[in-house]
Amino acid sequence: MKPLIIGNLKVRIPIVQGGMGVGVSLSGLASAVANQGGIGVISAVGLGMSYNLKGKYSKQANIDSFRNEIRKAKKLSPKGVLGANIMLAVTNFDELFKVAIDEKLDIVFVGAGLFIHKPTTVTTEEFLNSNTKFVPKISSARAAKLTLKVWADKFGRLPDALAIEGSKAGGHLGFKKNELIKGTQSLHNIVRETKIVISEYEKEFGVTIPIIAGGGIYDGTDIYKILKAGADAVKMGTKFVTTFECDADIKFKEQYLNINKPKDIVLIDSPAGLPGRAVNNDFLKSVAAGTQKPVKCVWQCLKTCNYKNVSYCIAEALFNAANGNLKDGFAFAGTNAYKAEKIQTVKEVFDELISEFKYIAAKNRNYKQKYDYAVCVSA
Repeated sequence: MKPLIIGNLKVRIPIVQGGMGVGVSLSGLASAVANQGGIGVISAVGLGMSYNLKGKYSKQANIDSFRNEIRKAKKLSPKGVLGANIMLAVTNFDELFKVAIDEKLDIVFVGAGLFIHKPTTVTTEEFLNSNTKFVPKISSARAAKLTLKVWADKFGRLPDALAIEGSKAGGHLGFKKNELIKGTQSLHNIVRETKIVISEYEKEFGVTIPIIAGGGIYDGTDIYKILKAGADAVKMGTKFVTTFECDADIKFKEQYLNINKPKDIVLIDSPAGLPGRAVNNDFLKSVAAGTQKPVKCVWQCLKTCNYKNVSYCIAEALFNAANGNLKDGFAFAGTNAYKAEKIQTVKEVFDELISEFKYIAAKNRNYKQKYDYAVCVSA
């Protein structure tokens, strides 16, 4: 695998750990991934809930807790590459973005909406010249084109990279539910089309915009195939849930190990206003049956959540699950979560992925050499 180069930032292993909330990927998992040479990512959503703070459900608690997690991760991985995943849909996106800049995170991934507006909390100078790399998450070449055009016209600069999240990812998805049911374009094709879109802007601005591809990437063979399709790195969330270092409770991880078949992973309508993919359980079955869960909204943490009419609080449900209470919550998961068989260390995951990648790369290289030789002889 070639290193991932994002401007002046070099990532030794082109593997980005997905930022999973609420409380699934915090400083523990992020630092462990960073220490292995990948990019460790903290999910910035709902962090105040993970701390025993006065007013832990408040905006300020979330901001303070995010800052704490960044500092903890930096102590655990002083030389690693660390980032954050911040959802545009969260009400305090601008404030969380400012924390990431102030704490000098290496990279910020922005999803759950098109990242085409400068956060009000940062100056134009900070936005244009920050050492922190800004990476919008997109789900199509069309979204890439719109994002690049707006950045070029409005900001006079381009994003440092683009993260493509395909339809097989876990959590909230950038597709309509009927699109997911009928079937969407493959991640490989989205990558190829996006590279064409990017090339026009790269020439104009004299920069390189790497593509980080995720959604259904689970093993070394998956990594090899998507890199061959044109991606510069991969983003993997589901694979890192079943690690000792993942910050979620062991019962959350065991949900993955107990999945019997792919059909146990279902699409849901999230109160966030987006479709999501999760492990089916009694909680989700009761919601599907029309059961109303008590919702006490201290503050509207998600801009898109109509908290007065939803059947449950998504933040509470995810927080409960991450803390082992699956009776009152559920676990998001990608389509390949059913492949999980054991709990491993992050190092073991990296060793396994690299070994699988090298094996399939060597196999394909040997096949090509034999094919080229056969063609040469027949000629």
